[in-house]
Amino acid sequence: MLAPKFMPFVLKQVVRHRVRSLLTMCGVAVAMFLFTAVQSMQAGVEAATTANATDNTLVVYRKDRYCPFASRLPQSYFEQIKRLPGVESVVPIKIVVNNCRTSLDVVTFRGVPEEPFIDSYAPRLRLLSGSLDDWKRRSDAVLLGETLARRRGLNVGDRFEAAGITVYVAGVVQSDEPQDENVGYTHLDFLQFATGSRAGGIVTQFNVRVSDPSQLEPVAAAIDELFAADQEPTRTSPEKAFVARAAADVIEIAGFMKWLGLGCLLAVLALVANAIVLSVQDRVREHAVLQTLGFRGNLIARLIIGEGLVISALGGLVGCALAALILSRGGFALSVDALSIPIKSGLPVFLWGMLIACTLGILAGLVPAWQASRREIVTCFRAV
Repeated sequence: MLAPKFMPFVLKQVVRHRVRSLLTMCGVAVAMFLFTAVQSMQAGVEAATTANATDNTLVVYRKDRYCPFASRLPQSYFEQIKRLPGVESVVPIKIVVNNCRTSLDVVTFRGVPEEPFIDSYAPRLRLLSGSLDDWKRRSDAVLLGETLARRRGLNVGDRFEAAGITVYVAGVVQSDEPQDENVGYTHLDFLQFATGSRAGGIVTQFNVRVSDPSQLEPVAAAIDELFAADQEPTRTSPEKAFVARAAADVIEIAGFMKWLGLGCLLAVLALVANAIVLSVQDRVREHAVLQTLGFRGNLIARLIIGEGLVISALGGLVGCALAALILSRGGFALSVDALSIPIKSGLPVFLWGMLIACTLGILAGLVPAWQASRREIVTCFRAV
C-alpha cells in the first residue's frame, strides 16, 4: 500500500504531463461509459427474464404469435380459464404498440378492465402524480409508467397520440416490475374500440394468476389443452419465460454486448498502461535520484502503480457517473413486441464499474513498476 504522505507526489506526476494524462482519462471515461451502459442493459435483461420461486403469473397468448398485431384471442376465453382448478384470477388485456420491432422508443398501451386493474395491478403501482379517480372517470385516461413519461416529456393533464390513439394523461406511476415502467394503462373497452369497431370482444392476451406457484406448468398445460381444438389455439407460459422467448432478439443483442464490454475493459488497460510506460520513460533520471536519496525500489514501484490508479479512477469516475446520470434521467428502454426492458444504472452497477476501473489501473502499472524497481542507479543515469 502507498502511504497517504506520498499521494501529493503521485498527483504531481499526473499533473506534470497534463495533456497526456487528460487524454488518457478521457479515453478511460469513454470506455467506462460504454461498459456501464452495457452492464445496465444486461442487468435489465436479467431482471426481466430471470424467474424466481414467488412468480405466480402465466401469460396466455395466441399460439405462434408474439407481436400484438398478430395475437388475437376471443375475450370469451375469460370465463373458461377462470373455471380451471388452481386459477386465482384472470385479466384480459388488449395491447397496442406503435412499433413491433426492437426499438428504444416504443409506446405500449395496455387496455385492462377497471375492476381487475384495481385488484391486480394498482397495488404494485406507486402513483407519483395525478389521480386514480381521474383515471376511473375518463374513458380515454391513461396511467403512464415513469420511464415512458420521462422519455416523452409528458405530465398529468397532457394529451398525446401514439399508434393512432389519443389519450389523456391521468397519472404517472412507478413500479418494481420492469414491464410497468414503459407502458400506458388504459380502459379495455376504450382501447378495443379505438382500434376499430370490429375489435370489440378481442384481446391480445390473458394474464393468469395461479394460487400455487409450484402449479404454473400444470395450469399452463390445462389452458392450452382447453383451446387446442379451437380456431385460436393458445400457448401459455410463465411470465418471465414468455418475456425471454418474445424478446429473444434483445437477449441476443445483450449477449453480443458482453464482447463490447470486454473490449472497453481492454481499451482501459491499454490506455493506462501506455500512459504509465511513457511516464516512466520520461522519469528514468528522476527515479535514479530518488534511489540515491534512499527511496527503495518497491516504493518507486508503488508510486508508479499509484499513478495508474489515479488516472483510471478519475477517468472511471467521470465515465461511470455520466452513464448513470444519463441512463437514470433519459428513460431508456429496449422494447420489442410490446415488451420493455428498462436500461437503468443503479448504485451496484456504478460501484462495479469503479472497482473494475481501479483494478485495471493497478494492473496497467504492474509491469512498468516492476521494471523501474529493478533498474540500477548506474543504468538509470546511463539511459539519459
